[in-house]
Amino acid sequence: MELLFKNKVALITGSSFGIGKATAVAFAQKGAQVVLVDCVKDDETLNSIKKLGGEAIFIECDVADENAVKAMIGRVAKVYGQLDFAFNNAGVEGEQAKTADCSVKNWNKVLNINLTGIWLCMKYEIPLMLKQKKGSIVNTSSVAGMMGFMGMPAYVVSKHGIIGLTKTAALEYAREGIRVNAVCPGVIKTPMIDRVTGKIKEEEEKFENLEPVGRMGLPEEVAEAVCFLCSDAASFITGHAMAVDGGWLAQ
Repeated sequence: MELLFKNKVALITGSSFGIGKATAVAFAQKGAQVVLVDCVKDDETLNSIKKLGGEAIFIECDVADENAVKAMIGRVAKVYGQLDFAFNNAGVEGEQAKTADCSVKNWNKVLNINLTGIWLCMKYEIPLMLKQKKGSIVNTSSVAGMMGFMGMPAYVVSKHGIIGLTKTAALEYAREGIRVNAVCPGVIKTPMIDRVTGKIKEEEEKFENLEPVGRMGLPEEVAEAVCFLCSDAASFITGHAMAVDGGWLAQ
């Protein structure tokens, strides 16, 4: 196993489930010291990393809470003194409803976690990276950040906003050694999609049939894209929204 990220520190929000969980393990497999961040602790991820011989810590944090995010980054700085990679991934799908039927409560919750949460993380991650004069940030958007989806106005807006925020930060810090990109997953087999389909086979097949490749993606496939964007192999890539979608957006 090639330890591409030896002596590097990687922070992953939303690390307890799905894409975040798979990415945390992927970073650990590549030699990084991993900071697991979620509002729900998942001992399984922590134990999996330790079984690999890796190092990881867990920090409970609500990314929509500025004080919690500030404290979380402060702990990273205290424990490791550096932050090389940040995967800002925490997010929720919210309730399904048409635009006129979307509740203010749902709108605020989705925007606060999905968009404001990523902005808050970057707000405190970037100063730490500036001290090092280097770093790589990847934000989780979605194919819903590149097109519209009926019945999910708050989610779609949040994911579009993430791409705009990613491009803006990429331009602002391009000459400071910090790269900022986004991944835009298609239909990925995660707890989020399980909630949407209710794990009903017929509903799952509907999503599979919408994918040109004829299947859902795996969290591990998104994880590899994130690791690539953080690696030196992507040293000339910044401000990019990478679709990891099985061809969804090509249709």
